[in-house]
Order: sequence, then structure tokens, then C-alpha cells
Amino acid sequence: MLTTARIKEAFEVAYNVKAFKLNRKFEFTPGQFVMVWIPGAGEKPFSLADEDMLVVKKVGPFTSKLFELGAGDRLWIRGPYGRGFEPAGERIALVAGGIGIPPLYALARRWNGKFRRITLIYGAKSRKELALMDVERYIDELVTTTDDGSSGITGFPTDVLRERKDEFDQVYVCGPEAMLQEALRIMDYSRIQVSMERRMKCGIGVCGSCNLGKYLVCRDGPVFKGEELREVLENPKV
Repeated sequence: MLTTARIKEAFEVAYNVKAFKLNRKFEFTPGQFVMVWIPGAGEKPFSLADEDMLVVKKVGPFTSKLFELGAGDRLWIRGPYGRGFEPAGERIALVAGGIGIPPLYALARRWNGKFRRITLIYGAKSRKELALMDVERYIDELVTTTDDGSSGITGFPTDVLRERKDEFDQVYVCGPEAMLQEALRIMDYSRIQVSMERRMKCGIGVCGSCNLGKYLVCRDGPVFKGEELREVLENPKV
């Protein structure tokens, strides 16, 4: 069902990244997404960072149009759709790369009371691209990595995960696909949930554009348990 929401506030949370607070709230599970339509610009999927907040990086024509909007402007929204994360374990790691932070931010904010300890391993190209840093209020430990060494460890989030994987009962990951696949290999596809990305057009499993082996990411994901992805990623022709 297509609903209308007005933007209450739009503000920058990192370089080329904005948060859009809406005048309506969505019941959702962290990891689920909504389809956002702007007349004349098209429709794109975005993970929810909170029940009334989208966090978006400017990367192309659609997001550039979205960045032109402000308080009082309207967005047309479908969803939430898909399968989100599931709480599991007591000592968990959230592993975020770049704009992969919104669904993990939602998880930390909504579910921090479900776990004994939450460690966020968060990587970006540079310090100025680290978004939603108020996440520290909802976690026990923050480890940052940057390509240029401007914040935390010089390197990638998976470098930290590789060294510390035995500390965690469950790992939750969102970010670039190369990072997701590396995290899955590090964890040997167990004790891990990942939010996969594919081009989504319909959001409801009809058009097939988000095919991932035997799965449709919008319908069967976007969150998958590691064991579900072993066959389709290691043997893509199966």
C-alpha cells in the first residue's frame, strides 16, 4: 500500500549523507526496507534507521533529488518489506561498511536490551563519512576503521572481525557485497546474518530483478543467515 509521509526535518549526519525524519512511524523489524517514490524521479529502496527515519547517501539522480527536499515536502512510501534480522546470542558484533550503518543502527537502538554486550565495528573511507555516530549511546564498544587512517584503525571492518571473531555469539553485517562475502568466509557461514544488496524494482518478489541464486532478495531477504547463502555464493551456477 502506497502511503504519503511529510518530511519533518532533514539534516546532515556525515559527508553526503542525510537523515530524513518523517511525520509518520512505521512498524518494522531492523533490517527491513521501504520503497520510496518521488514523482518524476522514480522509486528506490532504503533500510529504515528508525521507525520514522531514513538515512540516505547521495549517489545518483534519485538521491540527488531527495537531497533537494526539506521540511514539509512529501514522499510516497511502500512497505516495510522483506525479512529483517533476528536477535540471537548474548555477545554480538555489528559490522557496518559505509552506508550499511542504518539497519544496524536500528538494531542497536531497538534491541540493545536483548544482548549482554554489543560491539560495533564500523568502517568508511574516511572519518567524515562515518554516519550516525550517536549509535554509541546504544552499544558497549565502538571500533572504527578507515581507509585513510583518519579514524581508528587503518584498514577494513573485516580485518577486526577476523582477529576477534571468537568473541561473538552472533555477527550482523551490512555494507558492500565484497565485505559481506569476506565476513561470511571469516565466520564460515555460521553465527552470522547479513543484509544483501541487489537491484530492487518491485520490492515484493514479482519482477525478479533482485535474483540471488534461488532467492529473491526483496522477498526472501534482504537479511539472510549465513548457512542460507553458502551454496548460492560458493556455487553460483547451482
